[in-house]
Amino acid sequence: MTPPNDATRRQIIAAEPTVSTWVSANAGSGKTRVLTDRVARLLLRGVPPEKVLCLTYTKAAASEMQNRLFRRLGRWAMLADADLRSELAELEATAPEGAEGLRDARRLFARAIEAPGGLKIQTIHSFCAALLRRFPLEAGVSPDFAEMDERAIKLTMDEILDEMADGKDAGVVAALARHSTAEGFADITREIAHHRERFDAAKSSADWLGQFGLPSGFTQRQLIGEVFLGDEAEMLAALVPLLAASSVNDAKAGAALARVDMAPPGLAALEPLENVFLYGAGAKKAVPFSAKIGDFPTKAFREGPAAPLLPALEALMLRIEAARPRRLALTAAHRANALHAFAIPFLAAYEARKQARGWLDFDDLILRAGQLLTRPGLAEWVLFRLDGGIDHILVDEAQDTSPAQWEVIRLIAEEFSMGETARSGVPRTLFVVGDLKQSIYSFQGADPAQFGRMEAHFRDRLGQVEDQLERVELPHSFRSAPAILRVVDQVFALPARHAGLGAAPLHEAFHQNQPGRVDLWPPVPVAEPQDDPPWHDPVDRLDPSHHDIILARQIACQIKTLCDPKTGETLPLRPEIGQPRRRPLRPGDFLILVRRRSALFAELIRACKAEGLPIAGADRLRLGAELAVKDLAALLSFLATPEDSLSLAAALKSPLFGWSEDRLYRLAAGRGDRYLWEVLRGRVADADLLSVLNDLRREADFLRPYELLERILTRHDGRRRLLARLGPEAEDGIDALLAQAMAYERTEVPSLTGFLTWMQTEDVEVKRQLQSDGGVVRVMTVHGAKGLEAPVVILPDTRPSEGRDRGEIVVSPDGVPLWKTRADDAPPLIAEAVEARKERAREEWMRLLYVAMTRAENWLIVAGSGDMDRGQDAWHTLVSEAMAHVGAAPLETPVGTGLRFDIGAAWDAGEVIVTPQTPSDPVVLPAWAGTAAPPPAPEAGPLSPSDLG
Repeated sequence: MTPPNDATRRQIIAAEPTVSTWVSANAGSGKTRVLTDRVARLLLRGVPPEKVLCLTYTKAAASEMQNRLFRRLGRWAMLADADLRSELAELEATAPEGAEGLRDARRLFARAIEAPGGLKIQTIHSFCAALLRRFPLEAGVSPDFAEMDERAIKLTMDEILDEMADGKDAGVVAALARHSTAEGFADITREIAHHRERFDAAKSSADWLGQFGLPSGFTQRQLIGEVFLGDEAEMLAALVPLLAASSVNDAKAGAALARVDMAPPGLAALEPLENVFLYGAGAKKAVPFSAKIGDFPTKAFREGPAAPLLPALEALMLRIEAARPRRLALTAAHRANALHAFAIPFLAAYEARKQARGWLDFDDLILRAGQLLTRPGLAEWVLFRLDGGIDHILVDEAQDTSPAQWEVIRLIAEEFSMGETARSGVPRTLFVVGDLKQSIYSFQGADPAQFGRMEAHFRDRLGQVEDQLERVELPHSFRSAPAILRVVDQVFALPARHAGLGAAPLHEAFHQNQPGRVDLWPPVPVAEPQDDPPWHDPVDRLDPSHHDIILARQIACQIKTLCDPKTGETLPLRPEIGQPRRRPLRPGDFLILVRRRSALFAELIRACKAEGLPIAGADRLRLGAELAVKDLAALLSFLATPEDSLSLAAALKSPLFGWSEDRLYRLAAGRGDRYLWEVLRGRVADADLLSVLNDLRREADFLRPYELLERILTRHDGRRRLLARLGPEAEDGIDALLAQAMAYERTEVPSLTGFLTWMQTEDVEVKRQLQSDGGVVRVMTVHGAKGLEAPVVILPDTRPSEGRDRGEIVVSPDGVPLWKTRADDAPPLIAEAVEARKERAREEWMRLLYVAMTRAENWLIVAGSGDMDRGQDAWHTLVSEAMAHVGAAPLETPVGTGLRFDIGAAWDAGEVIVTPQTPSDPVVLPAWAGTAAPPPAPEAGPLSPSDLG
């Protein structure tokens, strides 16, 4: 047996099934492989499959892990003795002895299939759902509860809000509306539900005053009394005309003061007075929001006719300065009070509505499971029953586990560290694997800080029973080439850049001879403003010369050029025996990653289609915008209302019936005031069409919406017709429409009219799984590409972060939800909470770049468009500085002179050469290297209509 190398040795140590292990791994280090190896080794040692619990973060990851494990066990059942013995030796680093071990290995597939309850490889949400279904009465849930989807949550919250606005809680809704600047309450209600455990009904208005440092009973009247002593109205009335006759700046101030309502002065008068009498937030020569003593009014005015008014004016300015922090605190206290006064009845109604319908949302699954495992008098019994079924816990993607999810894991693993128990003689282990650098799901509650806290907790707990938690590092990457890893390490070398990564990443390429390269394209500069477009063009369509359109076209053209079978690029393969050195590039080798689904995202898909490239389409689709769904909805609308001539015309023109424009015109023209259906049903020539429509009309009142759709798609060949015209990607929309029909029937009395109305109330978003290349170009968000890889990765969306904090609710250091205010109006408590959240967002911004770069196997292309000077966190700038540091060479790209880095001549040469290029090698760099200033972009040619889709 060949001795294992360092990377394999680390994996074998991490997968050792007899010890508890905490694994910290780099991207591409084979985390899933280690986890499946550990499960296989547990089964080989006789652990019953039902005693193993493996928790993953996503359903896709759970499915992948289960498939890998069953493939391995199935292969073992069929291998010859020598091959099986070799594979088992590779897995455990020791050769099995005797034939009994081989027989046991061959039986594992059947044991795993037949295990009571099945092999537990599932998401944390699935585990909590199974736990609640096992103990529904103890958890206080319906035994046959249903899990809510996003649409059901949205509709339920909207229903509750409408009922509250018209019922006894109308006052709290009105109070919330007075403080809100948003168009609706959809966002804040979702945030309230997310923080449901933090809202406290016992807090009074006095408590909120104390929260912001105000004395008990402090009111607006007291604040106004501190500022306005009684003669301010007369003083300002005398001051305004004098200011109007002074300088331009004084006149502007006078006009602003004239608009202040001082009869009598109230809280609304303070803010405009602050704008005139106090310095702004960006003041450089004075403390922000301090009184403009000596600077207002202007010097000539102060020494002139306004001199007698100055003592009273400056005293008022000082009182306004002193009152401002108290005004902000009082406003924030009122907002917090309004938020909690609304949240308490809203959450109560939300819980009651879910209870009545037997529903639980995703947060409920975690929270109810945690409550069940901590409820006095019940928790011990539940843990006893549960503990009898779990001996080994494995947690995957632990960096994305939320605090509430960690609490559930902690509770079910608590018995492992209790010392003497009824199961003390049974080996029990905990295995956790994660990568702090890849924690990018904060919007789903992930807290990367918990990764280190929980390691310390379990190490301490296991140490109390003289057990230990082994820590294993997996620095090797089995995915990316050394050239890519070197640039990645350099990007995050500075402390400010790896603050949220735990430490500067240091990668070791497992395939040291793997050819790889990193290309950096200069950014396409911001397009010059063009003349006003024609009035009939859509207002949201980008100008043809827009920098995003230019970049999208160049990327699509480059992919097409590289994939040309005669003159295109070839992809170097890992130098392994029996494999060809290179192969032609294919569209399926390309993965284009963007930060969000912006205009650039849509333009990339449109440009690839214009070039004739096979493309998977968007990884998220709006159901109502899908052409196949529109065609089916038009036919359903006609069936519900035969007098709807427009819907009938749309259905006839669709692939379902395939009428031409001329044929439809001949039917519709000259029909007078008759409905289109009246004309159509009298035409003998269209007997086949009429038989289909008549059949559907006869059944429309008797079939459920799902059954009617299936009749259209199957019996009348609708699915085949739609896919033949619109392509295979239309199938996702069709299946999503059928799923929505099933969801509608679970919550409403099924009717065709009701379903059409239900579908129009919300634009349903459907997530598509693009797990493998499938021979097509993939365009995805970085979040959606987590766990995926590709030979060639293109990063075109590399502008600075927008830095916008869209959340309405912030959490104070003591865990109290507060309603965020404007940045300039935030009291210290809210300002600190907002700044802490922004810092966490900045750290996640860098982790997102790490995830994006490490998806590449052989070739990473970094491009960009627009203004790169708006911040120092532009991905393009960070990669540019790293490329200059590692010694990149000039490269001619489709958008100008860029940079290229590879190690030696391994990429271009037929023979692999491992000659590292050092930063001291003489290279000529472009003038913009390491900066945000791009060279002039080549002049773009005119776009054709096909470029715009």
